[in-house]
Amino acid sequence: MATAVNNSTSVIDKINNSRNSLANNEQTFLKLLTTQLKNQDPLSPTDTTQMTSQITQMTGVEQQLVTNDLLAALVGMNDSGLTNAVNMMGKQVTAETDSSVLKDNKATWSYTQSRSATAVKIEVVDKYGKTIRTVLPDDMSTGSHTFEWDGKSDAGVAQPNGGAYTIKVTATDADGTKITTTSKGRIEGVVTAVTYENGKNMVSIGDVKVPLDSIIGVTNPPASANNDNASGKDNSDTTAT
Repeated sequence: MATAVNNSTSVIDKINNSRNSLANNEQTFLKLLTTQLKNQDPLSPTDTTQMTSQITQMTGVEQQLVTNDLLAALVGMNDSGLTNAVNMMGKQVTAETDSSVLKDNKATWSYTQSRSATAVKIEVVDKYGKTIRTVLPDDMSTGSHTFEWDGKSDAGVAQPNGGAYTIKVTATDADGTKITTTSKGRIEGVVTAVTYENGKNMVSIGDVKVPLDSIIGVTNPPASANNDNASGKDNSDTTAT
């Protein structure tokens, strides 16, 4: 594993060094070319064919560096990060993300306040950005807090299990000044897929995709999950919390 990581780092370092060297050489080339054009003999001007050839060579090197970037991305896909993600297939994992998935009519988040507040509002927001529930907690002290949602809207309508939700915490002091807050949700379930997207290794927990580095715990899946997988049942309602 360590060899793969070191190789990936080495390739990227070489590309970055080459790019820096090219940038310096390109600037030097342009300065020399400009000076040459300014001081050329009007009766014997610079050979444009040679000038074009030099510019073409410089462009070719730039294109090669772009190709190297793509190769570096492929190296990243095959490093230990992707291998670790693949090893999680079928495992029960816990991920700490901005979202929490409603399961058994319950979703839980943790949030912190940088200082005590006189007013705190917690909004549960669905994946479309719509506020489903608004809660005014009694505890407005500084530090860490836990918020558990019962899965019901403001109108008392139970939301379907399996959906991913986030919370928006707004805290203010007596002067109406906003207080800094941070929030995190937890998702638990069985890993069903591994993908590489936008330079990141992603794992799918049911219908929710999370970055590999958000995984904070891995265990063997519960027996019920194994039985459902063996029988081909859909685990979308049992793979995340």
